[in-house]
Amino acid sequence: MKSGTDHIGVGVCYFCHDGAGNIVMSKRNQNARDEKGRWDIGGGAVEFGSTAEETLRKEIKEEYSTDVVDFEFIGFRDVLREYEGQPTHWLMLDYKVLVDKDLVANGEPHKFDDVTWFTLESMPKEIHSQLKIFLEKYKNELF
Repeated sequence: MKSGTDHIGVGVCYFCHDGAGNIVMSKRNQNARDEKGRWDIGGGAVEFGSTAEETLRKEIKEEYSTDVVDFEFIGFRDVLREYEGQPTHWLMLDYKVLVDKDLVANGEPHKFDDVTWFTLESMPKEIHSQLKIFLEKYKNELF
């Protein structure tokens, strides 16, 4: 069975910031599952037997090579979209996460071309389709 397709998948999405108005984003490369060339904030599936917090910490360590300093659960979203011609459904648990800016690096160069810090104002235009929804929903809670 495939998460998100055969049953509702559960994932974490994280808005990593440095506490000074900067957010880290990764640029998805040609090996990414979808939305290649788009910038995103990060996320991953909760695997059976893992808690949401364990998944949050593991995914940030893998993607950004750093530990979580502090985090706050800010809400959830149902993500209904199509992938490879098939409808998908994910329940995303959304977090605002404080990380040490000096320790962040591209931990998954096989999936990301770049990892860069932006402000909300300097964010690139080529962003993941779900990031637009995330930013609109949480615009008053991010900083």
